[in-house]
Parts: sequence; structure tokens; C-alpha cells
Amino acid sequence: MGLMRGVMRVLGREAGPQEAKAAGRRGGTLAVLMEAVAGRGAGRSYAGLSRGGFMGNPVAHRAVRLVAEAAAGVPWVLFEGRREMEAHPALALLARPNARATGVDFLEALYGHLALSGNAYVEPLRLAGQLRELHLLRPDRVGIVEGADGWPVAYDYRAGGVLRRIAAEAEPLALLHLRLFHPLSDHDGYAPLAAAGLALDLHNASARWNKALLDNSARPSGALVYQPKEGGNLSLDQYERLKDELEQGYAGPLSAGRPLLLEGGLDWKAMSLSPRDMDFMEARNGAARDIALSLGVPPMLLGIPGDNTYANYQEANRAFYRLTVLPMVRRCAQSLSAFLSDEYGAALRLEPDLDQVEGLSAERDALWARVGAADFLSDEEKRQAVGYG
Repeated sequence: MGLMRGVMRVLGREAGPQEAKAAGRRGGTLAVLMEAVAGRGAGRSYAGLSRGGFMGNPVAHRAVRLVAEAAAGVPWVLFEGRREMEAHPALALLARPNARATGVDFLEALYGHLALSGNAYVEPLRLAGQLRELHLLRPDRVGIVEGADGWPVAYDYRAGGVLRRIAAEAEPLALLHLRLFHPLSDHDGYAPLAAAGLALDLHNASARWNKALLDNSARPSGALVYQPKEGGNLSLDQYERLKDELEQGYAGPLSAGRPLLLEGGLDWKAMSLSPRDMDFMEARNGAARDIALSLGVPPMLLGIPGDNTYANYQEANRAFYRLTVLPMVRRCAQSLSAFLSDEYGAALRLEPDLDQVEGLSAERDALWARVGAADFLSDEEKRQAVGYG
């Protein structure tokens, strides 16, 4: 029961005797953690996922950064029709969207918004009718205003106590909305990290439990049993004095190993973690894998134990680029291509330059070797086979 009280105290509430007994029947420490996180979750909003996930969980933080940084590092090639453009105002704009951010900074924040919110909002700034800058709006500050027919007619942007309404159907476009698929919403996107909400809560709760275990002499708590010869119970004053003495003199790492002085029929019963209680360690690793998979990051890339899905690190890295990074880049490239085409009055198309993606270098070397060894192909056919015109 002392262990159960310790777990409940770590998670912010004290367990009563009946609650502790019920928790023991339900399966030990893991069951208590699972029940406690239900009322202490990180939340599914952008702010909740940002605080409880990106800012408060190392696995989610690294996974989001891995996706955002890898996607932002993929260079783009601009085509006008079938002709590749080496210089164009759109390329200059994407290289330096505004005075406060470079192209990599801008794209990393954009992909981060998509991972944590499922939405990204790009506001163009025009001077004298010419597109000059691109700015990202924080998703939690943007609200969609629906018309009588259910379609968006405007976006409300709140910042600094000021509400600004942006028309949704303005010409030229006043706000570019990029979103991920949401099965239950016509206009909002669904954050990938929100799909691992329970795993995120469990991982955070287990971290708090481990921290409290270290604070309590790096071992599970025990129980003080009062068994006087004449029978009876401790008075309220005796109980409070005993509890204060234990917290002040024996709790914490600095008091580890100090002898406990008992009197008046008190007996100390040490409690250790049983194998059933230790299953929360595997649950913690399982939660970490769920967090990584929700964002499309192979757990092997994050050093999570117990995952042998890929034969080696290089294969996992290649799968990460093919299954997560490039689909995200192409999705955003198509949205930006349509926006820039309307802006510049030309059929512009952004494509990722796969020849400069370091994560696909082994795949590219293998392709070049196969094509180079094909003596039945002409040089022109070989160039077309590897993607060169």
C-alpha cells in the first residue's frame, strides 16, 4: 500500500486504502499509471501537444525535430512548364521568405506546425501589388469562420489582444492554409502527434514516477506497521508527527541509507518492485515507439530498445525519407506551387531535388551503378533513366 500511495502522490493525488487495494487487484504500478494519466494528459490541442509533447517529452521532441529538419533540408527545383528555372523570383522568395527567417527556418517551422497541429498558415505580404514576403501564423491563434453553406469565408487571427479577420476567398489569396487529413473535420487538419496522445501521457507519467523514485532514495517505499502489545491505533497528532519526521529526515537522495529509529510498536516493512510492477518499464519503451511511429520516425533512429524492424540503421533512414519526409515535402510543394503559379501568372511547379538528399545517397549510387552497367542503353537513355533530360 505504501508503493501505491507513492505512485498516487507522484501523480498529484493521495490514494485512500480502498483505492490502493483496488489498484493492486488491477495489476500493480502500470495500472495505476494508466488510470492516473487519464485525468492528467497533455491535451490534444496545439498548446497541449507543444507543452506535453515537444517541450516536455524527449522522444516527441526529437521525433518532431527529426521530421521538420529533414524535410526543411530537402532542396527544391522549380519548373515552369517543362523547363527548369535556375533563377526566378519565387526561388528567391523561398530562400529568404522574410527579414527574420531564412528558407530553412521558415520550412522547419511550417513542418513543425503540421506535426503539432495538423495545420499551417502562410500569410503573404504584398507591396504595390508585388509579393515580397511570406509569414507563418501560429495555428492556435487562427480560427476558421464558416459561412451559411459551411465553407470557410474568413480566418480570425488573434495576437496581442487584437483580432484581425482575413478573407478566405480574397483575390489574390490572403492566407494559404496547409492541412493534413482529418476524418472528422472538413476544414481543420489532424496532428500526427495527437494520435499518440495516450502513449505520450503514459511516457510522461512514467518519467515522473522514475524521478520520484530517485528522490525517495532510489528505491520503492515501504510501510510502517503499528503493532503495540496492548493494541490500538496512533492518535492523529502521533500520525502527523511521524509523517513529518519521515518526510524531513528520511526522504530524498541526501538522506539515502540513514538508519530509521523506531519506537512504540512501530515496525518497518520494506517493499520491493515485483515483476508485475516492473512491467511499466516495457510499457515506457512501448509508449516511446508509439510516439515515434505516429510521426513516421522509425524507432531505431531514436535509439528505442526492442525494435528490430529494419536490418540496419541505413535502411531505417532510407525508409524514413521515402515514407515520411518526401511525402510531406511533396504535399507542401504542391500547395506552394499552386499558390506561386497564381501569384506570378505562370505554371510553376516545385519538386524535391532527390539528387541532393543525403539520406538517399546509397539508393542513388545503386541506381547509377545499374544504369551505368547497362551497355544496351545509349547515353541519352541513361540520362533519362536517372532523371536528367
